[in-house]
Amino acid sequence: TRLGKSGQTICVGDRVRLEGVDWAAGRGAVAALEPRATRLDRPAVANVTRIVVVASLAEPLLDPLQLTRFLLTAEATGCAVLLVFSKADLLPPAEVASWCSRGRAWGYEPVAVSSATGMGLEVLRERLSGPGISVLCGPSGVGKSSVLNGLLPGLELRVGEVSGRLQRGRHTTRHVELFPLAPSARVADTPGFNRPLLPPDPAALAPLFPEVRAALARHGGCRFSNCLHLGEPGCVLGLEWDRWPLYRQCLAVLQADAERRGTRPASSAEGPGLRRRGGGLEPRLAPQLRQVSRRRQRQQVASESELPNALPSEPPAGAEEC
Repeated sequence: TRLGKSGQTICVGDRVRLEGVDWAAGRGAVAALEPRATRLDRPAVANVTRIVVVASLAEPLLDPLQLTRFLLTAEATGCAVLLVFSKADLLPPAEVASWCSRGRAWGYEPVAVSSATGMGLEVLRERLSGPGISVLCGPSGVGKSSVLNGLLPGLELRVGEVSGRLQRGRHTTRHVELFPLAPSARVADTPGFNRPLLPPDPAALAPLFPEVRAALARHGGCRFSNCLHLGEPGCVLGLEWDRWPLYRQCLAVLQADAERRGTRPASSAEGPGLRRRGGGLEPRLAPQLRQVSRRRQRQQVASESELPNALPSEPPAGAEEC
C-alpha cells in the first residue's frame, strides 16, 4: 500500500527491503524498492542480466522473421543475448548444424538443445550459471518450460502440445517465476507471445543487428551518418548479408508506422552528396553548376513580355519631373 501511494510497482526480479519479518510464517512487509539496473516490459522482469531467446527447429517450424523480431527486442534492452534452438532431436544433424552456422553468421553463439534426449543441456547450464537473472523468452510452444525441466530435474513445469492445424503453441505458462539454477544464478520462465514489438525509431533498427555492428566497426562507420542501409551508393554494408531481406521488412513496417504518425525521418540518400527524386537517387549539384530549367526559362520570358504594362525605368524625352 505504501509503494502504491507513491506510484511504485514491484515486478519479478526486484530487490526490496522488508520490515516486520515473520520468519516462522515466511511473511514480511515490503518497506522500500531498491533501484533497478534494468527492466523488461514484456515480460515484466527487473534486473535482468541476460535474455535467452528460444526458437524451435520443428513443431512449430522456425520462422526467421519472427525469430529476428525477438532478437531485436532482446538487443534493444542492452542485456546480453543468448540464442537457443530447441527440439534439435526432430531434425537431421546436418540441418541442426546449418542453423547453428547461420546463427553464428548473425553474430550469436547458438546452443542446440533437446529436452527429450538431453542434447546441449549441459552447455546451456554452463552458459546460464553466471551471476544474475536469465530470462527465457520466445513464441508459445517452442519448449521454454521443457528446457527448464531439463535444466532443473524435478521442477515439473506444465507443458503443452503444439496445435496440429495451425502449428502454434498453446499458452501453458501464465506467470513469471524465478528458479535457482546456481548459488548466484536465477532463471525465469515467461509466458510466450508471438509478435514482439520493434523499436519505434527506424534509424535505431540497424544497430540492433550484431552483424551490422560488426561490419560498421570493421569499416569505421558508414559514409552517411543517418544511413538506413537500403543499398544507397557508398553504403559499406551493401546487400550481401543474410538478414538483409528481414531487415528490409522490419524497416518497412517502422517506416509505415512513422508515416501514419506523420514523423517519417529523412532518408539517408538525402544527406551529403545525394538526394532522392522520384523513385531514384541523383547527386546534389553545386549552385554554380546548375542550369536554368526550361520551365524557369519560359516563366522568365512570360514575365518579360508583361513589362510594357509596367512604369518605364526612364522618363520619355520632353517629359518634366514633378
